[in-house]
Amino acid sequence: MFIRQTKTGTSASKKRYFSYRLVTSSRDGKKVSQKTLLNLGRHFDIPRKLWPDLCVRIEQILDGQSALFKIPRVVEKEAQHICAKILALRGDSADTQAGRVEADFCEVDVNSVDLNQLRSVGTEHVSLHALEELGLPEILDDLGFNGRQKATALANIIGRMCEPRSELATWKWMKNKSAIGELLKFDFQSMPLMQLYRASDRLINHKQSIEEQVFDNVQNLFGFTPTVTLYDLTNTFFEGNANANAKAKRGRSKEKRFDCPLITLGLMLDGSGFVRRSEVFEGSVTEGKTLQGMLEKLDVPAGALIVMDAGIATEENILWLAQNGFKYLVVSRKRKREFDKSQATKILSASGHEIYLDRRGAQDDSTAVNDDEKSKIKEPGELSIACWSEQRAEKDRQIDALMKERFEAELSKLNAGLSKKGCTKKRDKVTERIGRLKQRFSRVAQHYQIDYTFDETKGTTLQIQWRFEPQQGSQSTHPGVYTLRTNEMDWDDEQYWRTYTMLTDLEAVFKSLKSELGIRPVYHHKEERCDGHLFITVLAYQGVQVIRKKLKEKGHDLSWRSLKDIFELQRRVTMTFKQKDGNTLHIRKATNPDQELKELYQDLGLSMNPGGTSRMTI
Repeated sequence: MFIRQTKTGTSASKKRYFSYRLVTSSRDGKKVSQKTLLNLGRHFDIPRKLWPDLCVRIEQILDGQSALFKIPRVVEKEAQHICAKILALRGDSADTQAGRVEADFCEVDVNSVDLNQLRSVGTEHVSLHALEELGLPEILDDLGFNGRQKATALANIIGRMCEPRSELATWKWMKNKSAIGELLKFDFQSMPLMQLYRASDRLINHKQSIEEQVFDNVQNLFGFTPTVTLYDLTNTFFEGNANANAKAKRGRSKEKRFDCPLITLGLMLDGSGFVRRSEVFEGSVTEGKTLQGMLEKLDVPAGALIVMDAGIATEENILWLAQNGFKYLVVSRKRKREFDKSQATKILSASGHEIYLDRRGAQDDSTAVNDDEKSKIKEPGELSIACWSEQRAEKDRQIDALMKERFEAELSKLNAGLSKKGCTKKRDKVTERIGRLKQRFSRVAQHYQIDYTFDETKGTTLQIQWRFEPQQGSQSTHPGVYTLRTNEMDWDDEQYWRTYTMLTDLEAVFKSLKSELGIRPVYHHKEERCDGHLFITVLAYQGVQVIRKKLKEKGHDLSWRSLKDIFELQRRVTMTFKQKDGNTLHIRKATNPDQELKELYQDLGLSMNPGGTSRMTI
């Protein structure tokens, strides 16, 4: 066995380069014949002086032998990789589903068994199935992706589903930890990192077309008609200054990372939970300023219902929605809370808790002030629906009690310091400290009346006194009450509440994007690479949603993280045996799934043996 270097090239470019092949020779009488065992490609970078050691180690692995002498790590790694490719390309494949393969017995030395090339396969198997259900491989074919580009793009998305990290980490995962190359029939071991970045570039270049086709395929897959649109924003922070990205701006970080520039991701979702459109905004963008542009780009039909939280439900946005023929259901920004349980309708939540809804009636001729409080705008006719539950009320009471306890403890500490040496006593400093406390405990501070006793001659504070006086119509007097407003006038109370609870699902979407699919942080500095990173995360979420929705229909209501804990237990492994006749048998297959994983595979309609079984005798 030896490695042959061949000079070759293309007739079109007339560029010459070297390719490498692993060649084996055999003698038949006086005739010696040579046979290419494996094409090693153009990027074979093992130094020539190590070629003999590499060939010897390959022969040892194929013969089921351990290394007799210590060899360089790079040689062992490359030898294992080459042997795995030989088995994948030249081994006999068989579908090991029950009843499809005839028995094949041979005598082996059980003491010679060796296990190697352990790679994760369970989560990859399910993730690839999800992308196929979305029709993504066919979409990429139609967009002109060649085989390498398609495999790299799919692996990039699957990597975000399986082990969400940076593209660099995904590249290492594809090469060293995962069997994704075997599932996609592509060798990622010799693929340079730049190919992964270029796959991201190609995906973002076709973003609109991919999003539209994926959503169309989802509708056909699950048979729903898009009627409700949910909209919200989240942001992520950069590691570094991101000076090359014009969208990287300082703003209000939802992760409290005010030391980093931010970028904002806006998602428009259907009521089914699938993304209809995504858009990347500057990190300093305010929620209320993005809604109109997103709806216009999405070409949402008039009459569609838009569900938003209070951050986006500005008076300006509500007026614009009504004037352009949209329906809306939003959380009211009005601070005053009103609720009359005697007039409310009782419904049951999915968990069996009682929810009370107090419909306040139409407000056809009311007016409201816009955000800048500079002009009056006319609100359309709408309903105001106050919602209350004992569970939410108890939660509000517990939070308020904790905040009150902490706020009063800080006031007591400040007051006690007025009689101690070295503590804050100056009038201005004391009022400044209390102002900061009010900001810190704003949830309850508004209900406190704070009085001071000052020494006017010295400009110091002698005493601080406070008393709790809850404001009527506030969270303290009406715990558990929140108000919805809508211009959809024909629904019953339960339908309003059920539709509003979709916002809870939206919150779960962003939690998945941020924690389970690695949206934070962003390590890229170029704008297009950052946009590509976020778009890959959105596509990964679409795949996760397919899996969770299909399993939920079968009674499995688990988070993606919990599902991965089950999927990732399955591995692909190569087993090597010495046979009685002196030959060496190599078998590569997936480990048997445990009962929990079997049930999930059955409900998804997937093979229990991802990648199939390959065997080779040498």
